[in-house]
Amino acid sequence: MTAPAPPRTGAAQRAAAVAVALLLAVVTALWSGQPSRAAAGAKATVQPLGAPFLPSPDPLRVTIASMVAVSMTVEKNVTIRLSDGTTRVTNQYTFTKLKIRSHMNVTQRAAGHTVTIDVPDEGSLGGYDSAGRPETTTMWGTISNVCVRVLVKICGVQGLLDFFGSLIPLTSGAEDFVGEVYGIRTVDDRAALDSTDNPVHLPGTITVTTP
Repeated sequence: MTAPAPPRTGAAQRAAAVAVALLLAVVTALWSGQPSRAAAGAKATVQPLGAPFLPSPDPLRVTIASMVAVSMTVEKNVTIRLSDGTTRVTNQYTFTKLKIRSHMNVTQRAAGHTVTIDVPDEGSLGGYDSAGRPETTTMWGTISNVCVRVLVKICGVQGLLDFFGSLIPLTSGAEDFVGEVYGIRTVDDRAALDSTDNPVHLPGTITVTTP
């Protein structure tokens, strides 16, 4: 006779649940990132207007409690030039819209000053202009933590998002985002001169403190 299998421990059950949820997160990301048939075709090249954008050498620490990134793509190991003439190798995240669902905090410490932008509730970067055409938001930096929720909340999946975002556009919700960001730029280079659309909507406070 064969002895009955021992019951699964709680740790094993939790590990199995996390593995299943992680697999579902990958499938969800792949499915949501598939372009629609109407959008199929050559990818448009965005030519931002204005003077060259040179980010500060002192990165921003960005935290977002809950967010949704729409049509996000990732280009890894991009070399950027900073305002002090130095360069950094980092990642470039490009998306149509970053929807802040709850609490965004941006902090920068430089030259003895601390600048803090706090958005306690909802906000957004990018979106669509009055003609329904997508704006472009680009972020340069690295993500040190991000969580997704599929059945259970799974954290530390930034490597997974970077990998799939380098292959296909992703539209995904996320929680507990933490990143070191050198710069964020939102542009609409097709807007009419009389357009009143504002691609940046971050209702909150800005404070500057010194030691």
